[in-house]
Amino acid sequence: MSTSSPTRVQSRSVSTSSKIGWGVVALLALAIAAVSAGIYASQPLDDLAEGSEVARTYAEGSTFLRSALYVHIVSACAALVLGPAQFSQRLRRRFTATHRVMGRIYAVSVVVGALSGLVIAPSNSAGAIGTAGFGLLGALWLGTVILAVRAARRRDLARHQAWMIRNYSLTFAAVTLRLWLIVLIVIYMALGAENDDEAFASAYLWVPFLCWVPNIVFAEWWVRQRGLPAVARPR
Repeated sequence: MSTSSPTRVQSRSVSTSSKIGWGVVALLALAIAAVSAGIYASQPLDDLAEGSEVARTYAEGSTFLRSALYVHIVSACAALVLGPAQFSQRLRRRFTATHRVMGRIYAVSVVVGALSGLVIAPSNSAGAIGTAGFGLLGALWLGTVILAVRAARRRDLARHQAWMIRNYSLTFAAVTLRLWLIVLIVIYMALGAENDDEAFASAYLWVPFLCWVPNIVFAEWWVRQRGLPAVARPR
């Protein structure tokens, strides 16, 4: 009769929970990427502007700004979808070459997405709050992927994984932004907002920071829980 040690059972439970968690993340990422890409691919920006404050902001901009918006959407969606697979231990161990190719595509997508995001950030509909929040998000998104790539080139895999966790938490802001918007719009409607537009405008003032700050805090906690290199070790 065989028995399993408590440590082994706990490890198996953590592994199962991790797989379920990444499965949920992957499904949400795929859903948001498909919806976002589908919306902007289905209609011209001018048509979307009739029913969307966000689209209206960029539809009134220059050709360069409009182009930067589409570049941002495509590259961010690519990073959003590719990211979860990069954390698969099976892929890393059995298909190392595939992992590296996908990693390079992911990194390029993040760089393009971050730079185009920095271009469009000052034109957002949340004003100075949006410029600060989305601008800082773009800068951190770019910086963390550069640090992740540098660590990989040095063969510092633990540090590479830590920076990738932080980076994807920022990539996932595309998902959490929309989830927070839903929650906040419901709250503002319950508090007496006159219509959906007013509720959306009020809610959108929170998301430039709310969409990514909790994500990066959680990512740093998770990095420490896994015993990976933290940004700053407590003394």
